Amino acid sequence: MKKFLYRRLWPMSYVLSVAVFAASACSSGKQVEQVAIPRVAEMPDMPSPYKMTDWRGKAVSFDKYVFDLNRKDEVGPLIWFDNHRRNVDQTTFGLYTAIHDVRQGAEANDGEYHESLNSMSAVLGAGLVRIDKTNQDGRNYVKMLQNYFNSDNGWNIIMNNTYPNVGNDNGGYSRDWWYNIFPNALYYAVCDVFPNEKGADEIQKAIAEQFVRADSVLDGNYDYSSFDYSKMQGILNNIPMEQDAAAGHAYVLLCAYNKFGDERYLRHSESALDALLSQKESRFYEVLMPLGIYTAAYLNATEGKKYDVAKMLDWVFDGCKSPSGRTGWGVITGKWGKYDVDGLQGSTTDGGGYAFLMNSIMMSWPLVPMVKYQPQYARAIGKWMLNMANACRLFYPEYIDPGNQMLPQMRTLTDNNIAYEGLRKTDVSGKPELKGVSPVALGDGPKWAGGNPPESMFSVYSSAPVGILGAIVDTTNVKGILKLDCNVTDFYSERPYPVFLYYNPYDSDREVEYYSGGKYDLFDVLSDKYMARNVSGHVSFEIPEDSARLIVQLPANTRLEYSDGKIIAGNRHIISYY
Repeated sequence: MKKFLYRRLWPMSYVLSVAVFAASACSSGKQVEQVAIPRVAEMPDMPSPYKMTDWRGKAVSFDKYVFDLNRKDEVGPLIWFDNHRRNVDQTTFGLYTAIHDVRQGAEANDGEYHESLNSMSAVLGAGLVRIDKTNQDGRNYVKMLQNYFNSDNGWNIIMNNTYPNVGNDNGGYSRDWWYNIFPNALYYAVCDVFPNEKGADEIQKAIAEQFVRADSVLDGNYDYSSFDYSKMQGILNNIPMEQDAAAGHAYVLLCAYNKFGDERYLRHSESALDALLSQKESRFYEVLMPLGIYTAAYLNATEGKKYDVAKMLDWVFDGCKSPSGRTGWGVITGKWGKYDVDGLQGSTTDGGGYAFLMNSIMMSWPLVPMVKYQPQYARAIGKWMLNMANACRLFYPEYIDPGNQMLPQMRTLTDNNIAYEGLRKTDVSGKPELKGVSPVALGDGPKWAGGNPPESMFSVYSSAPVGILGAIVDTTNVKGILKLDCNVTDFYSERPYPVFLYYNPYDSDREVEYYSGGKYDLFDVLSDKYMARNVSGHVSFEIPEDSARLIVQLPANTRLEYSDGKIIAGNRHIISYY
C-alpha cells in the first residue's frame, strides 16, 4: 500500500483539509488499500435486528424537551438558572444530570451543582443540528457556558462544575483527570459551532496556555490520576492513573493551533502525543483516546508525522488490559440476547459487559472525520459506525423490549427523549423478573445519592450528546447504507467541500442515490474515480460489495492537477506528497 504524506506548503487557510489528499495516488491509478481494525472485523457486516433511529429528529426533540422551562408533566422542568455568577458576572443555567436527581435543581446544593459535560453536550449537539443556542427564546445558552471557566480558583480551564468539589462527596471532579480535560475539548467544539461569542477567544487562549504549561511540567510523564492546573503539579490518589489525558491535551492544543496559529500549541500537541505513544499498553478510559487518534491522523497528514494510528485504534477498540488502569474498558462486540450490541463503548468485563450511551456517541466525533486523514480506515470506521449507531437505540425505553429494562412501568415517562444511562449484558440487581434476561437497560442514578429515585436511571447527561449522531448519521435509499458526514465534527479545519463516508454491508453491489443543488462532481478518494461529473440534482453511484466510498463533492468541472507527486484542486488547494 502506498503511504501518503501530507505536509503544508502554503498557509493553513489554503490547504484542502479533506480526504482528497489521499487521491494523490490518482496518477498511479491505484486504490487506497483498506486496513482492518481487528475488533471491528469481529462485528457483523449488517447488525441484527437492524433499525436505524432518526438521530437528527431525536436530537431536535431532545433539545425541545430539555430546554422547556414550563414543563408541567410528571418529569417537570429539567433546567434551572444559577445566579451565583461564579467566575463570570452573569447568570448561567444547569441541567439535571438524571431525572429527578435530588442533588440538583434551584434549591438543592444552593442551585450550584450542575455539570458542564451535560450542559455543553446539549448545546453542542443542538448546534450541530442547526439549532441556534445563542438566541433561543431570547436566551444565549452559549454565552452562559463561560461560567464553567474556573478562574476564581486559579485553575483557568473549563471544569465540570462552576467550581470544584460541589455536590461530590469523593473530593470533587478535580480528582479525576478526564473530567478536567474533556470539558475543554467540548468548549472548543462549541466555540467552533458558535464562533465569535464575546469573551470566548480569551477563554480559549487561557485554556491553551494552561495546557502548554501542564505539558511542559509533565515533560512526557503523564503517570497521574489528575493534575492541579493552579499549582501545576500532578495528583495521585485512589483513582487509577489516566495517561490518556495526554490525548486530550494533544487534541485541544491542535484546535488551539489551528485557531490561533501559535506554533507552541502545535509543538505541545505533538509532545503530548509522544507521551501517549510512549505507553507500553492501552490506558484507554471514557473519551479522550479517540481524540488523540484524530490528532495523530491529522498531524500525520498535515505535518508529515509518523504516529502509529493503528496502535492507538487497537488501544481503543481492544481496550485497556492493564491491571493498574481501567481494566476491560474498550469497545463491545457480540450479541446480547437477541440484540447485536457491537460497537458500543464501555466495560467489556463488568458483569460480562456494561455499555454506556454517552461514551459510545462521543467516539464518533473524532473517528468519523479521522478517515479524511487516514482513508485506509474508511471501511472499518464505516462498519463500526453502522453497528454502533444501530445499537445506540437500545438505551431508549421505547426501542428495547419492556422485559429488557429495569423500569418498564416508566418507559413512557419522558416520551422517549431521555435514555437509560447504560446497557448491561446481565442484570445485577437481583430482580427475579430479570434473571436470565440479556441485555438489561438501566442506570447508576439511584446509587449516586441517598434518596435518588428509580427514575434517575434515565440519564439526561447520557442523552445530551445525541446531536453528534444527529449531525453525522443520515440514511440513504438503501437500508443499512449510511451517509456519514466527515466534516461536521472536524472542528477548526478547512472544510471547503462536503465529504461523506459510505459503507456497503452487503455481499453484492448497491446503487446509492445522492442529491445536491447546483452543478457538482462526485469524486471517490478510495477508488480514485469520479462517480459523477457536471451533474445536478439527483444522481446515483455504485458501491461494491463489502466496501466503502469516501465521496468528495466538488464544484462542477473543478480541475485536479497532478504535479510532482501532489494534487492541486481548482488551482488553489494543495494536495500533498505521496
